[in-house]
Amino acid sequence: MALIARARKKRKPVAEMNVVPYIDVMLVLLVIFMVTAPMLNQGVKVDLPKVSSEALPQDNNTQVLTISIKSDKTYYWNLGSEVDTDKQQDKAMTLPQMTSAVTKIISAGNENGKHTQVFIRGDKTVDYGSVMGAMGGLQKAGVGNVGLITEAP
Repeated sequence: MALIARARKKRKPVAEMNVVPYIDVMLVLLVIFMVTAPMLNQGVKVDLPKVSSEALPQDNNTQVLTISIKSDKTYYWNLGSEVDTDKQQDKAMTLPQMTSAVTKIISAGNENGKHTQVFIRGDKTVDYGSVMGAMGGLQKAGVGNVGLITEAP
């Protein structure tokens, strides 16, 4: 009996969990994510689709300012009660001139109690920087929201 009791004392179960394999797996996953994360930020060349959408509802107390950007990076504007894709101002403007004109239009509309919606019509050959320049100029002029006009497919 003494030998059995002594054998029981020698063979105590180990209550520790071996976490080394789990740490190894976590380190491997960390390395995989560190290697693949920079690849996710690379750009992909895409052709943007044409968009079909419903016309926006018009408010009676709203004036619509349409900014057109031609392929030669000249700016034109039209002010009316709805989005006008045919008419435009006869005089081509530079970006600072357009920003100044929009500032005057927005302040005059605010004095008359009219809300001004602003839309940009950009030629499909105009570079992205010109459209972003127009949006930056509109932001400086006090325009908070800008809509982009597309053609139906």
